[in-house]
Amino acid sequence: MIINRDNLRTLGTGFKASFQGGLDMAEPDHLKVATVVPSTTSQEEYGWLGKFPSVREWIGDRVIQNLSQHSYTIRNRDFELTIGVERNHVEDDNLGIYGPMFTEMGQSSGAFPSQLVYALLNAGFSTLCYDGQFYFDTDHPVLDTNGVAQSVANTDGGSGTPWFLIDASRVLKPIILQKRKDFQFTAKDSADDDNVFFKREFLYGVDARMNVGFGFWQSAWGSRQPLNPTNYSTARAALASMKGDYGRPLGLKGTLLVVPPSLESQARQIVRNDLTTGGATNEWAGSAELFMSPWLA
Repeated sequence: MIINRDNLRTLGTGFKASFQGGLDMAEPDHLKVATVVPSTTSQEEYGWLGKFPSVREWIGDRVIQNLSQHSYTIRNRDFELTIGVERNHVEDDNLGIYGPMFTEMGQSSGAFPSQLVYALLNAGFSTLCYDGQFYFDTDHPVLDTNGVAQSVANTDGGSGTPWFLIDASRVLKPIILQKRKDFQFTAKDSADDDNVFFKREFLYGVDARMNVGFGFWQSAWGSRQPLNPTNYSTARAALASMKGDYGRPLGLKGTLLVVPPSLESQARQIVRNDLTTGGATNEWAGSAELFMSPWLA
């Protein structure tokens, strides 16, 4: 191939098309547990996370629900992926390997939000959320009907492989995926670019700005106990019993069971099989959608 502007433009267009094809192939499975929130600056404040807004009977004056009760900030981070194409490979028209590489670049970029989201969910037992407690903890402060702070749990502890029961029907899901800029394709492919002059490489890269943080802790139950019908029942009852401040029921329910690959079999026996291993009717069959995430491995 002759190295000139037109041929390089055509080459770059082909690489970008391969990238876009891979990007379109990625499944946005992070949307099962994460709410995407657009960002317009380097960081966003989520002080309103301190309170579930709730309808009340109108007696007397309106009661203004002040949502700014906590200091919780998600700062955007920068991410990139760059591929170098050797000038000699372009001159020799030896480009067959690069198409799949750029398709993989697209798939990797499209899957990256899921990688971030499920890594944070998995780290919820040791990562702080907006109320200063670990996201999955036994002593989240909630005010009772008398306005006295009580400790509330969204985990039953344990030391085994984590699994999660989530109310995925709410607008705000357990994880917030904050996006400042999605992945964009950029080419450094002019014949006189420094990277070509010094290293004989044309460069093609993508970059994005985003980050993840926690939403309402009441909307998820995390457990490291064995995944069995008894502990699943505990999780469902606890999630449905969650209350906001002053004893307000939240109306939550476990709609999504999220597990790593190692617990998929146990999860299927609980929410997919019509019969138990002993042949009795399985009372939990169909009680929640099952999602196995490879990002939890």
